[in-house]
Amino acid sequence: MSKVCCVNAENYNLENVQNAIDRTFALLKIESKIKPEFRVLIKPNLLMKRRPEEATTTHPQVILAVINKLKSLGVEDIVVADSPGGLYNKTLLLDIYNASGMKGVADKTGIELNINVEYEPKGCLEGIKCKSFNIIKPVHDADFIISVGKVKTHGMTTMSGGVKNLFGCVPGLQKPELHCRFNKTEDFCEMLVDLALCIKPNLTIMDGIVCMEGDGPSGGNPKECNFIVASEDLFSLDVFLSKKIGLNPENVPTVLASSKRGLCSLNFDDLKLIGDSEAFKSINDFKMPKSSSVDFIARVPKILQKPVNLLVNKCFISKPIINFDKCIGCGKCAESCPNKTIDIKDRKAIINYKNCIKCFCCHEMCPVRAIKIGRRVKEN
Repeated sequence: MSKVCCVNAENYNLENVQNAIDRTFALLKIESKIKPEFRVLIKPNLLMKRRPEEATTTHPQVILAVINKLKSLGVEDIVVADSPGGLYNKTLLLDIYNASGMKGVADKTGIELNINVEYEPKGCLEGIKCKSFNIIKPVHDADFIISVGKVKTHGMTTMSGGVKNLFGCVPGLQKPELHCRFNKTEDFCEMLVDLALCIKPNLTIMDGIVCMEGDGPSGGNPKECNFIVASEDLFSLDVFLSKKIGLNPENVPTVLASSKRGLCSLNFDDLKLIGDSEAFKSINDFKMPKSSSVDFIARVPKILQKPVNLLVNKCFISKPIINFDKCIGCGKCAESCPNKTIDIKDRKAIINYKNCIKCFCCHEMCPVRAIKIGRRVKEN
């Protein structure tokens, strides 16, 4: 029975966050598994250049608390590393470290912020869709990997949990290439499960103090939820997390793919929950992305919700829609589009929907939130 630890954390005051992280390590007995001589990788979610209060990236206070805990255990060789969306280069990394608050954490603690943009292949014998991935160098060099993600809804995968957070281990624009290779949601999520089996993080922590709801992972809205959840088993963590934010685990494609392989049970009773009982309760007003639900379904009688949702998704399709008043023509959407269906004309982005695979990478990477997720009647 897999242990999932969920504890209360009222806000990002360091004392509160440190207490939550210290309790998490103690309850999961992590202290005994980390040696002082280890090189420890902390892998946050640094999707793009956003400030901590925008709830797009892992909050720096959570990273600081993890570093403080590691240092209390005698660990000195600590590196923070992620490959954000878009290009993977030193300039972009430094900009994101500064905006996200990671530079401030490094200045306080003396830990390393990775600027090495090398990568190496890593095999995955358990993979179904992928038997090998190119993975950023700090992952290869680590003795112990702590994945620290941000709880968010997601336009393509419904939820951004422990499994999805590891997509940042793939370097730069190789991520859109994987979107292109696996352009169906089910196949893409199977690939993400392969990636999780390839990386095998030793500990996964999710920052749920302030989450993102709605059209995440970058276009949604902050939502105060006041919890931190962690587990050595990231697949079981995602089962709990989906339930925590009011989802049926079967409707989260990464969770469903994991369960079909026997990596987790969809039965909530099979989880061993530890921590604060108050934190185990579901948040039932969490807004979902428009790509996976429509607002009125929540008002349909529960017994009819599943067939109505199937009918809606059969008759309507979601697509990225550009707000030309907001669009600044920066080209980030075109850069991240795996099928190269976006052109910049007269300083505005234009989408060729004929070749759009509905991965929503453009929506994800737009720095000014000029791309929204909309629905239209499906054409025959």
